[in-house]
Amino acid sequence: MTDDLRADPDQLLEAIQKQESLQKRGRLKVFLGMAAGVGKTYAMLEAAIKQKSLGVDVVIGYVETHGRMETDLLAQKLPTIPRKQIEHRGILLPEMDVDAVLARKPRVALVDELAHTNAPGARHPKRYQDVLELLDAGIDVYTTLNVQHVESRAHTVEDITGSTIHETVPDSILDLAEIELIDISPEDLMRRLDEGKVYMPDRAAVAMVNFFREGNLTALREIALRLAADRVGQDVRDYMQVMQIPGPWKTGHRLLVAISASPLSAQMVRWTRRLADSLDAPWFAVHVETSRVLPETDQTRLNKNLAIARELGAEVITTADEDVIRGLLRIARQHNATQIVVGKPAGHNFISWFKGGHFLRRLVEESGDIDIHVVRADKAETPQTPFTWKPQGPIPWKQYGWSLGLVAAVTVLNSSLDSFIGHRAVALIYLLSVVILALFVGRGPVVMTATLSALLWNFFFLPPRFTLYITTIEDAMMFGMYFIVAIVMGELIARFRAKEKAERKREERTTALYHLTRELADAISLDQIVAVLVRHIGKLFNAEAAVLLSEPGNELPRQPMSGSTLKISEKEHSVATWVLHHNQKAGQFTDNLPLSEALYLPLSTATGALGVVGVRLPQSSAPSLEQTNLLEAFVRQAALVIDRQRLHESFQQTRLVAESERLSKTLLDSISHEMRTPLAAITSATSALGDPSHPASPAYTQAMLNEVREAVTRLNRLVGNLLDIARVETGHVKPRLDWCDVGDLINVTVNHLQKELSGRPLNITIHPQVPLVRMDFVLMEQALTNLLLNAAFHTPAGTAIDILAEPRDKELALTVADHGHGIPPESLPRLFDKFYRTPGTSTGGTGLGLSIVKGFMEAQNGRVQVENRPAGGAAFTLYLPLSEVPNVAAETS
Repeated sequence: MTDDLRADPDQLLEAIQKQESLQKRGRLKVFLGMAAGVGKTYAMLEAAIKQKSLGVDVVIGYVETHGRMETDLLAQKLPTIPRKQIEHRGILLPEMDVDAVLARKPRVALVDELAHTNAPGARHPKRYQDVLELLDAGIDVYTTLNVQHVESRAHTVEDITGSTIHETVPDSILDLAEIELIDISPEDLMRRLDEGKVYMPDRAAVAMVNFFREGNLTALREIALRLAADRVGQDVRDYMQVMQIPGPWKTGHRLLVAISASPLSAQMVRWTRRLADSLDAPWFAVHVETSRVLPETDQTRLNKNLAIARELGAEVITTADEDVIRGLLRIARQHNATQIVVGKPAGHNFISWFKGGHFLRRLVEESGDIDIHVVRADKAETPQTPFTWKPQGPIPWKQYGWSLGLVAAVTVLNSSLDSFIGHRAVALIYLLSVVILALFVGRGPVVMTATLSALLWNFFFLPPRFTLYITTIEDAMMFGMYFIVAIVMGELIARFRAKEKAERKREERTTALYHLTRELADAISLDQIVAVLVRHIGKLFNAEAAVLLSEPGNELPRQPMSGSTLKISEKEHSVATWVLHHNQKAGQFTDNLPLSEALYLPLSTATGALGVVGVRLPQSSAPSLEQTNLLEAFVRQAALVIDRQRLHESFQQTRLVAESERLSKTLLDSISHEMRTPLAAITSATSALGDPSHPASPAYTQAMLNEVREAVTRLNRLVGNLLDIARVETGHVKPRLDWCDVGDLINVTVNHLQKELSGRPLNITIHPQVPLVRMDFVLMEQALTNLLLNAAFHTPAGTAIDILAEPRDKELALTVADHGHGIPPESLPRLFDKFYRTPGTSTGGTGLGLSIVKGFMEAQNGRVQVENRPAGGAAFTLYLPLSEVPNVAAETS
């Protein structure tokens, strides 16, 4: 297989890895439609029923029929996993039970409305994340999606319909999917809307005024058709890459325009854009990089031409190859291009005509089935410049000097050997020196060496000597051989060096990107991400850099982020703001605000610009295409990581808000109940005592006072628990450790709870080997009190409570065990969470007591554990580390 037909290794590897990853995971099938009501759910259910008839295990994870009778009848033919009810602000919201689907592990799961946002408290914020988890578990998923919810198309739909799209799905999800387009005409959809098959009558009337207009639906239909066609086209290209099919497969028009530093390239780009619009075809611009060093003016013009291609919507591709035609055709076949656009030679001298004609002739001959468009440039814009020869880069004077020295040395050597070996052997020595020299110097010195060697051999050694006259054909062939060998060797060595240089540059770029990506992946904060980006830009480009991330309101802060090395003045800040708002690079070496002191690039993602990166390069000339591409790759990679970090922080914030709402609701419910009961008792007792119409007896008065005293004690305990948990949460619990006797701790605690524990047998066992323990007596008393009250509250009256103190593995184990019903196994991991109460428990209590116990024990370097006893009941054990008891001097009389 020739080089131009060989598949690109990176793209081939990417296509193979994509197929392998899809084989390991479940398969995703998306039923795509232009709007609600086209029949996506109905088609999905029909496909699922067909799979079930073939013996495939199919279940409904979540399907929304919207009350449509035909859809309901289909859904009833498939097994359904019950939905999970999630409480949010007092309302139960049904969501898909991901755990139940995973436990059921069907072959195919139906999950409707891929773009749906889950209720707060669900496993994932978005339903497509639930789908990804099912796919990772090897479950195939059928799902539905409207085109307006595709992230890359949402903004376009908003512009067309005027409706705001709140829920979107990343395009990367569709890259994993097989797409089935559910298409009906806008007229049929409007008819279905009138018949009430899409929305209820009141909603249908509003929809027809806003979203569901015939013009809107026609545009949405076109977007959906294009999206489906693009995905199918990508599948075709992946298949061609894996199977190494050279192509093109003309399944549709795909245009390629060749871009160079020529002034005509901008016209070719515009012409290709017009052709792509008329053919309704995708197009891309390709530049083939060679080892030839471009002058500053040409480099600037090339960057401008590439920028024009990007602005006009082209996919810009750069590749390295010494043969421009070979590079163009390789990219064309890899991307299944059907037409190539090139410019017609515009030169008026012989050399320009010959070079351009040779280029076109080779391109036409080697392009195969690819069509070639040769476009004539506009005369008004065609540059009329005379041909002038300029050397490519600086002249290597040292190489010329070495060549002259080598020729002189070989001539001296040949003079001493001429009488022994003859003039033809001398010619071979000259030729050998030319071949060896070609390994170390460039084309020019090699040609000069060959010319001098031929002339010196002819003048000094070839009869008749001291003339340039050649008498035999053999000598003439030898003379000409010098130039042929010099040209061939020079060209071969130049190609090898150019390839070596290109590979070295590619390796440097790849290594730089690898190190940047690896360090960005390890960064855990925005400051670390910025520091990594600035450090790599400074190291590779020897440049100063600054990062400014957008704030709420799409504004930039005045000062760059920590770690930046470039200072931003007021004028430079306005340039950076322009870049953020327009999502285009500007500043030095660009056409946008070029008088700026630095180059500014947007941190762009699919959702827009997240901020701006400013770079002050040390050179006064424009950066090369290679430098520009690498710098933009750095910025794009950093933008993706910053976007991921912000999404992670947003997700954490959402979880925190949801958890705060849940805890606040639980706290209010618990406290309101706990406070209402004692307050009601106090109110009732004081009212009875203060009623003058019913004189109270001393016994009745004492009973009412006891009731008030109990209510006040209960309120005092509630307030104490709230204060204690606040101390634990804020880290204000500072234990005062001292040597204490465990027996004293148990006796003091039991005495304080005589009333609460009355009627309950207490089995207290203290192991004789329990030593003094360093503890905070007050905190331990509170912890033990909470455990005893917990046991008394959650077990039937008269049930015994066991208290055991013993040493275990250099720790004191203080256990409070009851003889109740135990704790449900699923509640054991959450028992010490704030406000958590086991399901089925009687009302009362705030769920704070055990959280306080955990906090108090951890403050003393201890811990608490809970387990169900084999004979029934629960056992809570407090652990404290045992230390060597200090020696106390005996008292002297």
